Amino acid sequence: MRKRVVVTGLGCVSPVGNHVKDTWSALLAGKSGAAPIMAFDASAHKTKFAAEVKDFDPAALLGARDARKMDRFTQFASAATLEALEHSGLKIGESNRDRVGILIGSGIGGVITTIEQYEVYKERGPERVSPFLVPMMISDSAAGNLAIRIGARGPNMSLATACASGTNALGEAAEMIRRGAADVMIAGAAEAAIHPLTMAGMNVMTALSTRNDDPEHASRPFDKDRDGFLMGEGAATLILESLDHAQARGANILGEFAGYGTSDDAHHISAPAENGAGAAISMRLAMKDAGLSGADISYINAHGTSTQLNDKSETAAIRTAFGEQAYKLAVSSTKSMTGHLLGASGALEAVISVLAIMDQILPPTINYETPDPNCDLDYVPNKARKARVEHVMSNSFGFGGHNATLILSRFH
Repeated sequence: MRKRVVVTGLGCVSPVGNHVKDTWSALLAGKSGAAPIMAFDASAHKTKFAAEVKDFDPAALLGARDARKMDRFTQFASAATLEALEHSGLKIGESNRDRVGILIGSGIGGVITTIEQYEVYKERGPERVSPFLVPMMISDSAAGNLAIRIGARGPNMSLATACASGTNALGEAAEMIRRGAADVMIAGAAEAAIHPLTMAGMNVMTALSTRNDDPEHASRPFDKDRDGFLMGEGAATLILESLDHAQARGANILGEFAGYGTSDDAHHISAPAENGAGAAISMRLAMKDAGLSGADISYINAHGTSTQLNDKSETAAIRTAFGEQAYKLAVSSTKSMTGHLLGASGALEAVISVLAIMDQILPPTINYETPDPNCDLDYVPNKARKARVEHVMSNSFGFGGHNATLILSRFH
């Protein structure tokens, strides 16, 4: 029999808070992390705002010397993981370090370092490129740096499935525990891609909102007047353990990792299938894996990017996967507040899903003003809602047609 997997620790760095407590409070209050971009002069860009992490001091947390050798996404991953470890009470030492693994996803990795060092190369020549360029830019640097910092010698890797990376990372980490490859997996994702080049690239794809006069109301998932997503950044980490390991050490169990499904649209490199067929497969697989039916799901934390096509497609997928039960479900998109953390979004939304179970409350979809006939479900508009929350589904979809779905449950 496969092992049961539980959640024992949470950590995050987000555009609305640099810790779990602050992030959750902001989400329940309906606070947006959107603001004019501070990282660079965005005056020439179509989109001049983003959801940046604020007041983050990596040197204070990690030490100035180590922080300088890390790309921003690795700094975020380190901060989120250290919080999650402290929250879990897990101590790593000689007796267990070989059975503790790390899987940190990232859709892009160290893109800011890569671009900055290319500018150094162009302006100053090849001998002036940083010797830390390669270890800073590679996507697995977050997982590798963390292993060194905490001494974990179990399975260690990164995973990239674009904006589904965080959800896939958690799902695959849980599978490692289920099959006995590790007792504990430190799993999540990180992203830091708010840069002139990446913003320009998203703009020419017409993916981003251009509500420059009103950034806080720009991300409006499922609203008829949505015009694109809000770029975000940050990281989130969950401590996953086999149930027997968690109980043996007396851990505080926050929830259970119940189900995982993943699929691909096989349709288009950047656009989801309008009928949501691939996403519906992912949702059905997750429910089958968890041994649940559609009637068992209390709430869906939607991918909900605030683009015209994604929100329509995801709504269609939910209707396909749940049938008439779809109209009895609560569905919300916390990207309306955090923005879209790209590869890290699914990890943050998994943290949010566990918190919804713990506190029996659903975070809202803010900025929902005008219903869209193509998006006709209950999106928990504008205000958090008390509810009985037993099983939460969390969806993530990414360029390349990647779909990933988790089900997190109340522990009994």
